[in-house]
Amino acid sequence: MKILITGAKGMLAQAVKEKGKEEELILTDAQELDITNENRVMQKIAEIKPDYIINCAAYTAVDKAEEEYDLAEKINCLGVENLAKAAKQVGCVLVHVSTDYVFNGELDTTQVYTETSATDPVTVYGITKLHGEEKIREQHIPYYIFRTAWLYGEGNNFVRTMLKLGKEKEEVNVVCDQHGSPTYTEDLASMIYEAIYKKIPYGIYHATNLGYTTWYDFTKEIFKQAGISCKVNAVTSEEFVRPAKRPKNSMLSKDKLLVQGITIPMWQEALSRYLKKEL
Repeated sequence: MKILITGAKGMLAQAVKEKGKEEELILTDAQELDITNENRVMQKIAEIKPDYIINCAAYTAVDKAEEEYDLAEKINCLGVENLAKAAKQVGCVLVHVSTDYVFNGELDTTQVYTETSATDPVTVYGITKLHGEEKIREQHIPYYIFRTAWLYGEGNNFVRTMLKLGKEKEEVNVVCDQHGSPTYTEDLASMIYEAIYKKIPYGIYHATNLGYTTWYDFTKEIFKQAGISCKVNAVTSEEFVRPAKRPKNSMLSKDKLLVQGITIPMWQEALSRYLKKEL
């Protein structure tokens, strides 16, 4: 199976590369394939003729996006539209990674977002990512859109930052009123491949590790598993203001994937596997 992976230098693309070793993989970064260049995208994909395109390229600087709408839209919407058009041209399946930010994050935390929940993004990042989803659907092609959240893996990420701070400081302040599912890139990559191999129905799926927590409790679990004694202080979102509004509720239901028999590990167990590599 021939698979083209975009955004090759990113954290998720590295995991997708690692998990797909047995396949014929073509990895491209922004220099090799600028997804915002329609002619180049059409030409490159016509040349490769992949069976699948896994799009890991994205503008993900959530705060910076508030000042760079045009650039975020160019990558998260126009670039995705170009890939969808190219996929249509060669008759391949487009696999795209989206985000919990397509929702407004205000849902009561006694409830979770499903794939059919109303979208209502309130940040530039979320708006442009939703536009990308819409462009895929407009092309009427076979696609998988995997909405994920709270990703960590190779490279800089929340877990690595907390490990560093935990060793350097006696205490850290962490937000306690934002709820979601920490998601290990290795597990998301596995879910993507399992969906492809099992040929589950095309469409939108929520894909994070199982279980829900807060950034505060996630940090406490990181320190517990890593044997770090740093004190964790709970603070509210209002005490930790950022340029882009953070969702209070990022809890995504995985029932649609689970019904298809996709394996989804618990977030605590995923963290344990990550820490074995990191420590």
